[in-house]
Amino acid sequence: MASRRLLRALTKTTPFLFRNSSSRRSLVVPPFSHANASSTKPASAIAQWPHLRYFSSDKHSDEDDNSEDDCGDDEEEDYEDDDDDDYVSASGGKKAYTAEEKEAEAADIGYRVVGPLQKEDDVFKPYEPVFAVVQIGSHQFKVSNGDSIFTERLKFCEVNDKLILNKVLLLGSASQTIVGRPIVPDASVHAVVEEHALDAKVIIFKKKRRKNYRRTKGHRQELTKLRITDIQGIEKPQNAIKPEKPSKPAKKEQEKVAVIA
Repeated sequence: MASRRLLRALTKTTPFLFRNSSSRRSLVVPPFSHANASSTKPASAIAQWPHLRYFSSDKHSDEDDNSEDDCGDDEEEDYEDDDDDDYVSASGGKKAYTAEEKEAEAADIGYRVVGPLQKEDDVFKPYEPVFAVVQIGSHQFKVSNGDSIFTERLKFCEVNDKLILNKVLLLGSASQTIVGRPIVPDASVHAVVEEHALDAKVIIFKKKRRKNYRRTKGHRQELTKLRITDIQGIEKPQNAIKPEKPSKPAKKEQEKVAVIA
């Protein structure tokens, strides 16, 4: 406690003692040497310090220090900017895929890009009583001609691109069923990319009780909408002609005749 009180007293009194530069220059004393200690008189407490310490600074020294600090800050900023540029160029750039890599990755997911849709292509065909079970990534879909499905975002394809879904697990119709082991050979499902969209927001909330820990995040899954245009690999039966249903007025007339009778 006594040492702390002494330090407080010194810090309060020293600025008044060493206001002028002459008083500070008088403190410049060569470092204390043991060789001359016996021959010379004992130095004061201030002279025994090996290095000079200033309790206050001149305006010139402040300006010099500030200029040096500014230069150092500029150099540090330049260095940091260079690092940031390198970081952006290394991480921000997308990976460049070759055509073979694109085809291989798309095949692993379960599709192949044919090309953009042309005006001559007939997308909306009449309904055919045939269905297929298709695997895209880690999901399976039961589809028919004219259906639209939402899958996870498919890479390497844009809107109005034609796709061929290769991983067909099952084909079925009114007359036959073909089950793959695990994939049906020579079977394919043709589709067209209609849009890339985002799913509804999902809130992720985490909490640890008695730990003051709460985290709330949101997520929107990227989706791709596909329109199924054709199913190949199975015999397609002709559409059975259904008998025409009697019209409503004819039904009412029959009921009236039954009531009169």
